[in-house]
Amino acid sequence: MKKLCLLLTLLPFLMFSQNSENFLLNMSEITVKLRHDAQFVDGVKKYKKCYIENKGTGKWNTWHRTQGKGNVYIFADTMKNWAEMDESGDAANKACGSVIQNFVLPHIESIENNIASSMLKYSKKSSDNVKLVWVAFFKVNNSTSFMKAIKEISSAVKQVEGDNRGYWYSVMGGSPEMANYFISIPFKNYASLDMKQNGVWTIYEKLHGKKKTDALRAKTRASTDESWSYIYKLNEKMSLQ
Repeated sequence: MKKLCLLLTLLPFLMFSQNSENFLLNMSEITVKLRHDAQFVDGVKKYKKCYIENKGTGKWNTWHRTQGKGNVYIFADTMKNWAEMDESGDAANKACGSVIQNFVLPHIESIENNIASSMLKYSKKSSDNVKLVWVAFFKVNNSTSFMKAIKEISSAVKQVEGDNRGYWYSVMGGSPEMANYFISIPFKNYASLDMKQNGVWTIYEKLHGKKKTDALRAKTRASTDESWSYIYKLNEKMSLQ
């Protein structure tokens, strides 16, 4: 949703595809005003309709956060490189600017924009029919140590299960409160969360033993200041895929 995200950024307010090459994930986290959800959703649908009618070429996913404070949506799209940020937006985006101003912005409490770089080396292959993602965030104090641990864990999971479980990203700058890394684990629906499977530490211990697992777990904890997670559900009617 880069076109809409850029427009939101310029105004006075402040799943992700999987490719063969690393890419940038552009995200806008929008908190909707209390009791304004229906109007906000309708406004985004109006923008989508206008954008399609004006032959817009952009694509985006809209995710609704399940837990946490406030009513939060994530609008996400991908970019091949930073050079795409120099683009001013297509004609459809400009033509639909009044829809954003009149039907979307009045219902927004706050917007936070972030960009993350994909880490395909440690990530899952492309997934189909993803309707839900469990995203775990990590704020770290030692990136080198943290990534060495992630490399070992990812290798173990891939060796046992044939693929990694999620998509790793490294956050490019942002506010002091923003995580440094996050992993997005895809699911088809909420029922998929009931599926029983071994945790990654159990997998690693079966391969490398308890002593090495305890040492790696200690290294991971020492390099991590904070971690948290949220579940996000895809809103297909607010997305353009």
